[in-house]
Amino acid sequence: MSQLAGPAASSGKGDTAEALLRRAVELAPGDAQAHADLASLLMRLGRAHEAIRLLDEALVRTPAAVWPLSLKAAVLEGDGRLREALDAHRALLARAPRAALPWTNYGRALAAVGDLKAAIEAYRNSLAWNPNQGFAWLGLANLRTLRLDPQDVAAMEQALPRVADSLSRTQLHYALGKALGDQGRFAASFQHYEAGNSLRGGLAAYDADLLNKEVDQARATFTSAFLDARRGQGCQAPDPIFIVGMPRSGSTLVEQILASHPLVEGLGELAELGEVAAAAGAEADGSDAEALGERYLAAAGRRRRTERPFFTDKMPANWRHVGLIQLILPKATIIDVRREPMACCFSSFTTYFNRHTSFPATLPDLARYYRDYVRAMDHFDEVAPGRVHHVQYERLVDDLEGETRRLLDHVGLPFAAECLRFHENPREVQTPSAQQVRGPINLDGLDRWLSYESWLAPLKQGLEAQAPESR
Repeated sequence: MSQLAGPAASSGKGDTAEALLRRAVELAPGDAQAHADLASLLMRLGRAHEAIRLLDEALVRTPAAVWPLSLKAAVLEGDGRLREALDAHRALLARAPRAALPWTNYGRALAAVGDLKAAIEAYRNSLAWNPNQGFAWLGLANLRTLRLDPQDVAAMEQALPRVADSLSRTQLHYALGKALGDQGRFAASFQHYEAGNSLRGGLAAYDADLLNKEVDQARATFTSAFLDARRGQGCQAPDPIFIVGMPRSGSTLVEQILASHPLVEGLGELAELGEVAAAAGAEADGSDAEALGERYLAAAGRRRRTERPFFTDKMPANWRHVGLIQLILPKATIIDVRREPMACCFSSFTTYFNRHTSFPATLPDLARYYRDYVRAMDHFDEVAPGRVHHVQYERLVDDLEGETRRLLDHVGLPFAAECLRFHENPREVQTPSAQQVRGPINLDGLDRWLSYESWLAPLKQGLEAQAPESR
């Protein structure tokens, strides 16, 4: 029944998949995978509360088992309830204190809420039980404020040949790239970043031609005439603030500034718009546009925890859906965060996101991705002038108050001094920039790419091939 549920879910038959999985759980009440599959399906259907109830019932039936707690922690994290997830992690570790992976998961959750000291301790505990675990090494490296020492590098180098799992090897390469770069060993650092990207490309395939065609189609579809003819349609709610752009562009900083405003709730990176886009197809019109906008709001609303009138959706790749946003949510705010291309692309190249994100794994493809992104944003500036507000990261760093005031003016919000003290905001942040936005604004990392310039000719040449009219 579990095997039948998979094809049913992927073909859009959620009710059938749910019925099969509920029967599977009934027949095998101690089966962890059946519970994981059902909890995952319920999460995708926006019913996290039912997934948690399912796992609480499993805990009652099997009070000594660890898997219900592990799944519950994952569901709570996926639902944005990290502080509740921490309690589940602690309960799990009380039952399995010598298991490496629960310590790593606990460390990740601690880092997201800003408890760095405890996060480091959790990662180190994980590595004490399994020193070959790439996930834990990457977690330490991603804290950014921590520099791994030569002993750590030696331990990771010893672990690499022992690890057969491609995902763990990928994470080890990224962690070694960061550690060696911090030690000034840039040639070796770049080799590991390159190896990590190569492995990651095998885990999540990326098609540069497909993205290029997608941008061509968006430019052909969302013309001035097309948008003008549909003006006034769509859902008129002004609540969402979409923050788009390249990864590592400064979008987390912009969200943290906005989420520090008393009228804005920061929701982080949401997958909901991508799901609506998949349902919409190439275009929508009339009542479809309004229904799709309301569908997005309902899905995003399940993640909300406050009554603040505005919320942020900081999924960088939503630049691919800027046309759809204008169609289904014409009063939503769209903010494009831009960073110097070499710095931004290199930072993306050196960042491991996750095993599911389809993103360029080579420097030429990364340059092409950037070019397509700029082509798309330039097009919307032309057909809908002023609709997208652009924030240049370097200017934001140089003039925090001035750029923040301009940002708030565009959203239609009064100035709030809390936005300038964004680093005091205790909200959970789950992106690789989490620790950077917990400190005052600084110039660290702006020119990091220069130390690797000798190996970045394919990236530089690809970016220089950008069309003359692009910024």
